[in-house]
Amino acid sequence: MAAGTRERILSEARGLLVRGEIATVGQIAAAAGVSRTSFYRAFDSRDELLAALDVQPEPAARERILDAALDMVGEGGLTALSMDDLATRSGVSRATLYRLFPGKPALFANLLRTYSPLEPVSRVVESMRDQPPDEVMPEIARVVFKAVYGPGAPRIGVLRAIFLEVSTLSPDAEEGGRDLAGMIFASVGGYVMSQMSEGRLRRMHPLLAMQSFIGPIFFHLLTRSMAERLLGLDIDGEQAVVELARAWLRAMKPDEEVDSNG
Repeated sequence: MAAGTRERILSEARGLLVRGEIATVGQIAAAAGVSRTSFYRAFDSRDELLAALDVQPEPAARERILDAALDMVGEGGLTALSMDDLATRSGVSRATLYRLFPGKPALFANLLRTYSPLEPVSRVVESMRDQPPDEVMPEIARVVFKAVYGPGAPRIGVLRAIFLEVSTLSPDAEEGGRDLAGMIFASVGGYVMSQMSEGRLRRMHPLLAMQSFIGPIFFHLLTRSMAERLLGLDIDGEQAVVELARAWLRAMKPDEEVDSNG
């Protein structure tokens, strides 16, 4: 009897997933004509059922979903994005989409992790935490440039759309970006504060210090193509962002160091 119940649950769950259903425990139990109690006698959890069905998402599904989501956010923003349309556009079922990304906040958080410079910058700071700002900040600028213009980097227009979502702070973007914002402030902000405490950087609010660093760099990246075409800008991109980082370092020198150097 128990074996028959298990097989019936497996059969109905497989049918639901093939049709693209999210397939909650309640839906599976109802389709199989059993109670939730009977379901949990047969399987300890929904994850155990999925493992028994061998329906783990294909490795390429995540990449296809994120690629499609990146384009859709660039076209209309996160608020207008339809998860059903995203599943269709990326060629996966709704079940696969929701197993990988339970909602828009999770989707947006993964877009930020995959396509923005936030995580690479945090890794740089963690690996160079004991080094002085003259070495760390130019390296951060290089990493940001490579994340935007390096091989395989997304189009700058799409990145602009992602950061526009952050600045408008829709509920989904706020929830999705909260952890990453905390991570970047803890790493870069923590490093900047420690350098201020040690007298290597001018004291000011660390968030303003970070904004004054990334603002000119990001503006350069956003307008670089236009400046090259219309204004004849002729300077290597990595060199340009490093020069901006060094200008920030000069502005952030403590007052006593500026006075002693004339």
